[in-house]
Amino acid sequence: MPLLRIEHRVPDYDGWKQAFDSDPADRKGSRVKRYQIMRSLDDPMRVLIDLEFDTAADAEALLGSMRKIWDQLQGRVIFEPRAMIVEVVEDRSP
Repeated sequence: MPLLRIEHRVPDYDGWKQAFDSDPADRKGSRVKRYQIMRSLDDPMRVLIDLEFDTAADAEALLGSMRKIWDQLQGRVIFEPRAMIVEVVEDRSP
């Protein structure tokens, strides 16, 4: 299963979360199956998001949309956005 992993810093988590929840990228319409938001324990303003897809093509399409959104938000709502598409090769519970 492909994942789009996004990482960036935010100046205000609550403000960022409100923007995320408004869903400017249309996660449902972009075929996101589920997502997970994480914050660094060392730096709670560093946010990581994993978005799960059925296909790598769907992940790539959303990443293209996200890059356009980042151009508008860079330096105000988010800083230093990075993203990569990864594939889960093993998922185990002890």
